[in-house]
Amino acid sequence: MQLVGTVIFFCYGLIFGSFFNVVGLRIPQNKSIVSPSSECSACHRKLTFLELVPLVSYVFLGGKCRNCNTKISLLYPFVEFATAVLFSFAFYKLGLHVELIVAILFVSLLMIIFVSDMTQMLIPDRILLPFAIALFLMRLFSQLDPWWESLIAALLGFSFLYLLAVISQGGIGGGDIKLVFVLGLVLGIANTFLMLFLAALIGSVVGFIVMISTKQSNKTPIPFGPSIAVGSIVSYFWGNQIVVWYGNMFY
Repeated sequence: MQLVGTVIFFCYGLIFGSFFNVVGLRIPQNKSIVSPSSECSACHRKLTFLELVPLVSYVFLGGKCRNCNTKISLLYPFVEFATAVLFSFAFYKLGLHVELIVAILFVSLLMIIFVSDMTQMLIPDRILLPFAIALFLMRLFSQLDPWWESLIAALLGFSFLYLLAVISQGGIGGGDIKLVFVLGLVLGIANTFLMLFLAALIGSVVGFIVMISTKQSNKTPIPFGPSIAVGSIVSYFWGNQIVVWYGNMFY
């Protein structure tokens, strides 16, 4: 039964991952996520049904548009596959529990933010607000212990990143700050700060690699949302083990 459920959630993840690509690309541009239908970003030819099959279509087309031969960004299949893996892993780890809904919403938000920040360096309120409401309501049914930890974590994470933004004089975007508030509702205090540490570590490594590879100054803007997304996934699924492991090092 668990194997069947894992496969089903993997398939759901592929489908929703394809949709998250559309949401992450169109919402920052104030475009409808329903109309017009998907098209090639280069030649604007409408995609056929077979070309919209998640992941499979990318492999079948050889990563290129069938009409104009323009390369298709690896971002699309990556988001589809990552969403599928995370959906199926969430089911495998949590089973049919209320927390599974929290996990699915959490992963969905992070995948959409990953796309929007990677492509346009924006984390729109139109994405954050619906997820903030949904995750807050779900935390009423699947509470942390104690129940108020979600709110405290959200406020602490928001305040900490806001302070860093002030100190760095705009080095951190407002979207990142509001995103951390929403993530705090899910993660709790310890895991929120673990997420921030991991995000800063990942962001620093990525920034260093970009600086070396492009031979540009460290003032080159780099989206922080993807680093937050990776840190959040690690903190949500493995944060408690990491915190305990870290604590045991000193006792």
